[in-house]
Amino acid sequence: MFTLFRPELGEYAQQVIAEHRRYYAGGIPAPELQSLQTERIRATLRYVRQNSPFYRRLLRDHSAEALAGVTTESLQELPFTTKDDLRAELFDVPSQPLDKAWTFYETTGTTGRATPCPRDERDSIVNNTALTLSYEDIFRQHGDRHVVAVLGPTELHSTGDTFGDVLRNLGHTVVKMWPHSPVVGIPRALTLLAELGVTAVVCTPGMAITLAKELRRSGADPKSAFQIRLMLALGELAAPAMLQQLGELWGCAVYNCMYASQESSILASCRADGLLHTVPLNNFYEVVDDLGRRVAPGPGAVREGELVISHLYQGAKPLIRYRTGDMVRLAPSADSTTSQVLRPIGRVRDALHLAGRPVCAFDIEETLFLHIRGVIDYRLVIEQREGADVVVVHLEPVDEAAGEQIDRVAIAAAVRAEFGVDCEIELGRMDAITGTGAMVSWKAARIHDRRDGEIEPERLAALAIASARSSA
Repeated sequence: MFTLFRPELGEYAQQVIAEHRRYYAGGIPAPELQSLQTERIRATLRYVRQNSPFYRRLLRDHSAEALAGVTTESLQELPFTTKDDLRAELFDVPSQPLDKAWTFYETTGTTGRATPCPRDERDSIVNNTALTLSYEDIFRQHGDRHVVAVLGPTELHSTGDTFGDVLRNLGHTVVKMWPHSPVVGIPRALTLLAELGVTAVVCTPGMAITLAKELRRSGADPKSAFQIRLMLALGELAAPAMLQQLGELWGCAVYNCMYASQESSILASCRADGLLHTVPLNNFYEVVDDLGRRVAPGPGAVREGELVISHLYQGAKPLIRYRTGDMVRLAPSADSTTSQVLRPIGRVRDALHLAGRPVCAFDIEETLFLHIRGVIDYRLVIEQREGADVVVVHLEPVDEAAGEQIDRVAIAAAVRAEFGVDCEIELGRMDAITGTGAMVSWKAARIHDRRDGEIEPERLAALAIASARSSA
């Protein structure tokens, strides 16, 4: 409604919507898109150099004339922006003073200094337009009208505002509640899901698991306790086989609905095909190796490495060549649009080595859940015995009968074949640490690596959050 009071923003919003609709309809061919991206990269460079103290310093060796001639190819000659830069420079990174933003968010600060993430109206318009158009067909597949529970944090976090806006655009009812809040709590959240007839849920996989475990322990079945038809999962790594397991647990369709962060906003959104598609009108994407060099396409034209993004819109805090710290696989889309399919496969700092080979989080989870059914939660312990790595897979079955059906031999054989290590399976209840992935990292929540004898700082942070939640 704010655009009624800001006509210039209303006009801008209409332009953005029209352009995105044309793009989604396949009306922007590759040459035109490349021209748009080049023009907007130059605009962002001009904007940050003029308005951001940090970028003035970072780009001081590049003249205004040189930046005005940057192309998508020559962009790689410019320096990166890193998470350490954001933590060190704080309010010198934004290109607008705080009093020109419409809202202020910040990162959680659980694994490093919290960084400011102000946003202005243009940030929200371009990002929420992309989500609205992506989710339109998803929701339509599951009914015309929905009551949607957004089970995400609200304080200093964008989840509630973003989905509140997007779902309002789509004409659905929104219930915002954070089950870990002392005002709401898990029991009240479950009561509201039932009483309000909620048909769709937005939450992390960890939250879906936490709620399901609470229900099962009270003797209820998530499939029959609610009217939920659709779940939009976000905030944590989730392999397709894991999402399928969640869908079976809740009796609903589950989508990995976005790839985003507080710092970078929306970088990919799910469409009706269930895949995460890039948003090339808003961002320019690079994939680099550990030395910062662009990765060439491999088999199937897939590029695998760390994702680097540059914003193509000029809001409160646009970023240039930002190293996200996330490993991805980026592949051409099978449809007629010029988007790409993006698959997050784990954070750079979450990289593991098993039997001397690098292993990503995505492949571990996908391998496990291709052979697991009837499980409500899991975690891994990695040990070294007589000089060899051993993976111990801890599983929490939904009930005793499901536990008896778990094929331990098949799971162990799959892990051995894929990663070259011995594997053992143990059944039992999980503690609260597995629900901290969105706050810390997948690795900290899911893996206890005992091989070096020390507990990593991120795991200590996850243990502290889990302890606080358990005692609340």
